[in-house]
Amino acid sequence: MRTPYLITLAALVALALLSVLTGVAEFDPRHLAHDPEAMRLLLTSRLPRTLAALLTGASVAVSGVIMQLLVRNRFVEPGTTGTTEAAMLGLLVVTLAAPALPIFGKMLAAAVAALLGMGGFLLLIRRLPPHQPLLVPLVGLIYGGVIGAAAVFVAYQADMLQYLGVWMSGEFSGILAGRYELLWLAGLMAIVAYVSADRFTVAGLGRETAIGLGLNHGRVVALGLLTVSMVTALVVVTVGMVPFVGLVVPNIVARMMGDNLRASLPVVAGMGAGFVLGSDILGRVVRYPYEIPAGTIFGAVGAAVFLWLLLGRPSRA
Repeated sequence: MRTPYLITLAALVALALLSVLTGVAEFDPRHLAHDPEAMRLLLTSRLPRTLAALLTGASVAVSGVIMQLLVRNRFVEPGTTGTTEAAMLGLLVVTLAAPALPIFGKMLAAAVAALLGMGGFLLLIRRLPPHQPLLVPLVGLIYGGVIGAAAVFVAYQADMLQYLGVWMSGEFSGILAGRYELLWLAGLMAIVAYVSADRFTVAGLGRETAIGLGLNHGRVVALGLLTVSMVTALVVVTVGMVPFVGLVVPNIVARMMGDNLRASLPVVAGMGAGFVLGSDILGRVVRYPYEIPAGTIFGAVGAAVFLWLLLGRPSRA
């Protein structure tokens, strides 16, 4: 049972070391003891960037699991339900209305917008027939497209398309010490999700079943919605949109380990962290010394896997 954890941990350590060693600026860890510039590069840029990618991937993957349980559909995540687009729209509006607001205040505004966007999606899918689960992600994509179009219109009118482009790119090149620490809050929300893993699992059985088992279903749903909205806002504010992580990773882990969330959630977090960090490393070397955003790299792979999940048939029940 420990094998998936050990493999995930070993892969994360290897990727973290590779991330620290990869970049345009020359860096040799053997010089850390006597070269202050090497130490400054490590602490100011390489280590924060690596930690930011790890925290982003882990928290987004965990939020995807929570959303799939709350909606009871394997094909949803914040990026396919309009939640991410709503967070970007909220961030855009608060930037226009209160440009001097501290970053934490903008993050709270984005979280509220994400929560409202997620609530709108939940209201929409109530009208869908339960025997056609593929309609849920398709409606979510359309719903997110409408919100995204509204964000583009507002940004165009205010001459802020460049800001919207940054929030949609999901890239880590601008991460420095002092500009990623909000992501530790996203990591904290992922830990809260792990502590409540059994409650989320029971909630995923349905409202009546959960209540019959003695669970306060409304409270657990509220905790899940708060977790997803906070993580989405923190990631959008700090690094931008990283699509399909919360959809692809939970499905891969579920096919390997089943639906025991208490056992699988650490692997989900670790695999999400590894995929995002690996995409960031690949983006740094494909067009060296230029960079491709990690969101673009994983978006291309994640879109293909998403179509496979939608259209493919599992080999066994």
